[in-house]
Amino acid sequence: MPEIPEDCLYTREHEWIRIEDATGVVGITDYAQESLGDVVYVELPNVGDRFDAGEVFGNVESVKAVSELYMPMAGEVIEVNEGLGESPELINQDPYGEGWMIKVALADPEETSHLLSPAEYADFIEEEAEG
Repeated sequence: MPEIPEDCLYTREHEWIRIEDATGVVGITDYAQESLGDVVYVELPNVGDRFDAGEVFGNVESVKAVSELYMPMAGEVIEVNEGLGESPELINQDPYGEGWMIKVALADPEETSHLLSPAEYADFIEEEAEG
């Protein structure tokens, strides 16, 4: 079973968000990085870019495929993990730590009803695997 930290919320597109006050830290889940295989390139937005929940904010390229990244919650990008440009494999090695992608000033930190809890995400990926 892939790692599913309790301090994050999840999307059905396999992004995670860790909410710290009015800031969200965003990345892809352990399940997503396992499915993708070795990540070789990441395209991320610029600081100051704004996105609505569900909008594409970048993409991740692996040896198997290119996948779009979807914003879990609306907000403005305030930091980008520059380390991923040199070392995209951090996404595979530590998806919830060093492999984070962006930090976002959240438009509404309370608006999480469309996101999945850790237990709901675990059920979701189990259903998807059986799919």
